[in-house]
Amino acid sequence: MDVENIAFVAAESPVAQEALFRLKHRYGHCPPEHADMIVALGGDGFMLESLHRFMHLSRPIYGMNRGTVGFLMNLYLEEDLPRRLRRAQQVELYPLRMIAEDINGTKTNALAINEVSLLRQTRQAAKLRIRIDGKVRLPELICDGALVCTAAGSTAYNLSAHGPILPMGSNVMALTPISAFRPRRWRGAILPHTACVEYEVLEHEKRPVSAVADYTEVRRVAKVEVREDRDVKLKILFDPEHNLEERILSEQFSG
Repeated sequence: MDVENIAFVAAESPVAQEALFRLKHRYGHCPPEHADMIVALGGDGFMLESLHRFMHLSRPIYGMNRGTVGFLMNLYLEEDLPRRLRRAQQVELYPLRMIAEDINGTKTNALAINEVSLLRQTRQAAKLRIRIDGKVRLPELICDGALVCTAAGSTAYNLSAHGPILPMGSNVMALTPISAFRPRRWRGAILPHTACVEYEVLEHEKRPVSAVADYTEVRRVAKVEVREDRDVKLKILFDPEHNLEERILSEQFSG
């Protein structure tokens, strides 16, 4: 893998900015548009931001943790960076595409790398009808919300909502309720990556719901469609000893 031209980008935190200064001084820097790869310095949130920001360039992104969680990041080490980049293993991710229609009929199109979530906006619980590939699978779900996630996103909000952790390359998505009230024992579903999930918000005037695709939020939605977009491919680089597949597996055995 060619690593002659590296672009460094960093979160706004002091620790990330200090790392940016040091690495630029040590290894040089070129604009992302002309780089062979991009090195992102920050936490998981900044990695997601970088993936969205440079999606159009189709450059691999190697993250180094200068944030908190760092699930999508490698260890921060300044020494021998070109060698680490040449050894890094590439993981290809496909985002979810959300088409959200609000109560006025306005449609919003957005991509999500982690998940698309529907969330109640007021004290009233949400009422959702769920269709999979055009067939009603759940006529009424009373809940705080629901989400659809990718394998990479299954260890984020989905895990907090007690959804399943999905192995990389499994070609499945998780549909997970958030604080379901009725049906109380429904824990969600694992769907093929080709599935189209459609939400219909019932009683949307009385029970307003917002839809969120990573950083894009649409308020007072009436309908939301979610499917994987195979036309968009994201490339993330990991050190061989800390690859994403191993992290996802290890997460299933952590306390």
